Amino acid sequence: MKCPFCGYSESKVVDSRSTEDSMAIRRRRECLKCSRRYTTYEKVEDIPILVIKKDSSREFFDKSKIINGLIKSCEKRPVSRSQIENIAAEIEKSISNKMIAEIKSDDIGEMVMEKLKDIDEISYVRFASVYRQFKDINTFMQELSNLINKK
Repeated sequence: MKCPFCGYSESKVVDSRSTEDSMAIRRRRECLKCSRRYTTYEKVEDIPILVIKKDSSREFFDKSKIINGLIKSCEKRPVSRSQIENIAAEIEKSISNKMIAEIKSDDIGEMVMEKLKDIDEISYVRFASVYRQFKDINTFMQELSNLINKK
């Protein structure tokens, strides 16, 4: 790390602490040449994740899309905003932990449904009806039968 004042590349760390959101480490450094102090931040580098859509196009992963879909399916249901945000965060973390650069949107949808099934069955069916694009009542009834049989 070069000193921003004199450009010298050697420094010592005077103080280290986590940031408020615990997503980075704040370090106070002192230049060994000019003795001036400056602050640096160290954080984990995020690997950008691309989502492969059904039409084979790609776009960057966006957690807010999961949250918005969940909000719609959980409307007027006893599912809190924090539960919705926890589902989205768990899915994002799961994808990041796999260290993959690309994931199919179908896989994300399945992950959402798996989490939602445990929280609220009505919200699960609502989400599944949009996600799986039920064409008629028979496919809808088959999904309901699957849900009942798994109980």
